[in-house]
Amino acid sequence: MEKIRIAYFGTPEFAASQLEAIIGAGYEVAVVVTMPDKPAGRGRKIQYSDVKMTAMEHNLPLLQPEKLKDPDFLEQLASYQANLFIVVAFRMLPALVWQMPALGTFNLHASLLPQYRGAAPINFAIINGETETGLTTFFLNEEIDKGAVIMREKVSIRPDETAGELHDELMLLGNKVVVETIKKIESGQVSALAQDELTEGQALKPAPKISKEFCNIDWSQDCQTVYNHIRGLSPYPAAHTQLVSENGEAIDLKVFSSEIERCKHGLPIGSVVTDNKKHLKIALSDGYICLTNIQQSGKKSMPIDDFLRGTQLNGVWKTAFK
Repeated sequence: MEKIRIAYFGTPEFAASQLEAIIGAGYEVAVVVTMPDKPAGRGRKIQYSDVKMTAMEHNLPLLQPEKLKDPDFLEQLASYQANLFIVVAFRMLPALVWQMPALGTFNLHASLLPQYRGAAPINFAIINGETETGLTTFFLNEEIDKGAVIMREKVSIRPDETAGELHDELMLLGNKVVVETIKKIESGQVSALAQDELTEGQALKPAPKISKEFCNIDWSQDCQTVYNHIRGLSPYPAAHTQLVSENGEAIDLKVFSSEIERCKHGLPIGSVVTDNKKHLKIALSDGYICLTNIQQSGKKSMPIDDFLRGTQLNGVWKTAFK
């Protein structure tokens, strides 16, 4: 049995959790690779990634290359003599990197591959109304998210679950899945399966990077579709809409949570209905979407009754369509 020596690639909180799990399981992490430090926030202060902070807490060697094909970086990476590379929530690795270790390079992806390949699998699983998703570990190859599958672990999606809640659930489950994948590789008992064998004749659904335009709520859709769109983008990057008065006044809102009220009504789609105290709802073809937690541009997120205490919507208001 070959002793595992790991080079770990990752950046956000999701990846930091897996790094902690690997260290906690007693595996040797020879080096950690994360994104270069960048200024963030209003003060533009330099902010470390979650993975960098975790690496520093454990006194692990750290590399932060600007370019992954840089000869100096490749030389440094090779000098740590890692025989297994692990990638979680990082950018695409060039072949020069992922082909380097003797035991291969595997990635943790937050979907049941081959479904939801791409940058936003958690968001799109909810946006599309799925009742099930999961995690997949797979060996990297030349194509993004298309390598041979090592493990898949399923989880149910609650009807009211948000992307943020599912993210946290999958992050914790990922701790177990990553460590189990390492154990399989360590034992030499990996039987990786080509993704073509897992399609089961189903049409594949993508999970591309979410654009700002995509976040705009399309109120011409039915209640369930709009509800799924809102929770699938909550809390980040958040669904967006604009309320417009008959006088041309406009209020930009991020919508973090909502409820469905199914009923018949005679109002034009996109009409705003409010008592200016407790509720604000938007008329759709099959009922209303009741906004429950929002954020007005330039302000903090708040329950809808707090918003209405500070903003009276007098006269006729409607939403701006996409």
